[in-house]
Amino acid sequence: MKKLLLCFIVILACLRVHAQTANPGQYKYTFTVAKDGSGDFKYIQDAIDAMRGYPLAPITLYIKNGVYVEKIVLPPNNTDVIFIGENVDSTIITFDDYSGRGRITTFTSFTAKISGNRFYAQNITFANTAGPVGQAVALYVDADKAVFKNCKFLGNQDTVLTAGETSRQLFEDCYIEGTTDFIFGPATAVFKNCVIKAKANSYITAASTTQGKKFGYVFMDCDIQVAEGVKKVYLGRPWRAYAKTVFIRCKLPAQIAPEGWHNWSNPENEKTAFYAEYKNTGPGADTKHRVPWSKQLTDKEAAAYTLENIFASMYPDLPGEKDWFKQTSLRPFVWNGKAK
Repeated sequence: MKKLLLCFIVILACLRVHAQTANPGQYKYTFTVAKDGSGDFKYIQDAIDAMRGYPLAPITLYIKNGVYVEKIVLPPNNTDVIFIGENVDSTIITFDDYSGRGRITTFTSFTAKISGNRFYAQNITFANTAGPVGQAVALYVDADKAVFKNCKFLGNQDTVLTAGETSRQLFEDCYIEGTTDFIFGPATAVFKNCVIKAKANSYITAASTTQGKKFGYVFMDCDIQVAEGVKKVYLGRPWRAYAKTVFIRCKLPAQIAPEGWHNWSNPENEKTAFYAEYKNTGPGADTKHRVPWSKQLTDKEAAAYTLENIFASMYPDLPGEKDWFKQTSLRPFVWNGKAK
C-alpha cells in the first residue's frame, strides 16, 4: 500500500512539473507596481514574490513614479527579471539600514539585493538614507549578467556592493555617489559613461577581485566629480589582495590625490593589486606623482579592454552569453498597454 501511495505521489509531481513546463501561457510575465494603487501591487517586494521562479521568458516589472520605502530582495531563482522605472529621478527605492543597527551588518544593510541572474534595471534610483553613520549599502548585486541602465545609486559609505566572485555586471549611463569605498566588491564590473561623485576626502573604490581573474573594475569614459569642500580623493584601495581597478578615458578632477592609489596601509598589497589608467583627462589625470606600483596602460594593453573581452565566458555557447551586455537600449515604460 505504501509503495502504491508513493508511486501516486511521484506521478502527481511529474504531472505538475510537466504542466508548468508545457503551459507557460498560464503564468504572468508582466507586472506593475504603483503607490497610488493603479497597478497590480503597491509594493515592489509583493510583485517579486508573485513572480514565477526560473521563468520560461523574461518577466518585466513596470514601476510607476513614487518613493518606495522598502527593503527588497530578488532571490537567485528569480532569473530574467526586468525593472523599468517611469523616471529615474522620481522612481525611488529607499531604506535606511546600516551596519551596527541592531544585528545589521554591511552585508545586510542593503536597500535592494539582486541575486537573480540576467537582471536588467532602467530609470530607477536605489538609495540608502541612513546618512554618514558607517557602512550602509544601497545596492547589493551578486547576480551574473546584470545590467543597470540610466539608474542612480545614492548613499555614503559602501553605496554599491558588486558581489559574486564570478559575477559580471554592467553599469551604463548611471550616477553613483558616496563617501568611502562607495563602489566595492569582488565582481567583474564595468562602469560606462557614468557620473561618479565623491562626497568626502576618501576612496572611490575598494575592489576585492578574486585571484586569477583578468578583470575587476573597469571605468570607461566616466566623469569623476567631487562635492563642494572635498580636497583629496583616491581612485581606489584594495579591500583584499589581488584587487584590480582601471580607469580608461575618464575625466578626473583636480581633487584626485597626486599618488592616485592607496595600499590600505599594507605594503604587501602593492605586490598583488593591479591599478592602471589610460588616457584620462582633466586636472587630476597628471600621472607624474602616481604610486610606482600602479600602471599606465600601453595602447596595445588598452585595446584588450573591450566589453567582449572583459565579460568573456568559460561557456560561450550558453544562450545569451555573447550579447547580454549589448542589451542596453532604453526600453519604453508601458502602462495599461500604452508606452510613455
